[in-house]
Amino acid sequence: MNKKVQFTDWGLTDYQEAWDRQELIFNQTIAVKTDNRNNNTLLETPNQLIFVEHPHVYTLGKSGHPENLLLDEKGLKEKNATYHKINRGGDITYHGPGQIVGYPILDLDNFFTDIHLYLRTLEDAIMLTLKDYGIPSGRYPGFTGVWLDADNDRARKICAMGVRCSRWVTMHGFAFNVNTDLDYFKNIVPCGIDDKDVTSMQRELGHELNMEEVKSVLKGHISSLFQMELY
Repeated sequence: MNKKVQFTDWGLTDYQEAWDRQELIFNQTIAVKTDNRNNNTLLETPNQLIFVEHPHVYTLGKSGHPENLLLDEKGLKEKNATYHKINRGGDITYHGPGQIVGYPILDLDNFFTDIHLYLRTLEDAIMLTLKDYGIPSGRYPGFTGVWLDADNDRARKICAMGVRCSRWVTMHGFAFNVNTDLDYFKNIVPCGIDDKDVTSMQRELGHELNMEEVKSVLKGHISSLFQMELY
């Protein structure tokens, strides 16, 4: 039987606000699991899939290098962008309008307890979505995320990933460039990789895409691969 997962789209939401809301859901889920373990109860843990777009923001993961942000405070202000150090894996990345940011807050005990499989399954959902739009994609050996032309010197990244997992509960997730302003990536060394390009669906196809349509296609692939019933 497919696991029920609540889907919400937070629209355009400030990064800090979204992070605080994620933390709240994440901590509530951990609390249910702790209660189950300590009191031998069988309360069901909630599972959520959240889509959101953020105003211009740079985020640095806990293993990241601050020098990969190429802007000082004045430069950030000029770009109308903010900067946050956060508790996911990975280095620095950019979020902004025209990008689908996905935050699955899942208890993997309800799915499969394998963080590598979790990441690969998210990548598969992005790759299937791109395939539906005629864009071939794949993985770049040694790195997470989804890439185009990963097997040659034209390799470029279209989706970045960074997750946190504690007691098999996940937070953070992926950033999928649909109609993203790619100029903002020029102000960082994306994910700490300084010799690879970044791209978007809009750049690859030569036209702007309907965000709601892309979200719908992506949601379908995520729910199918994870055997979820979204409500």
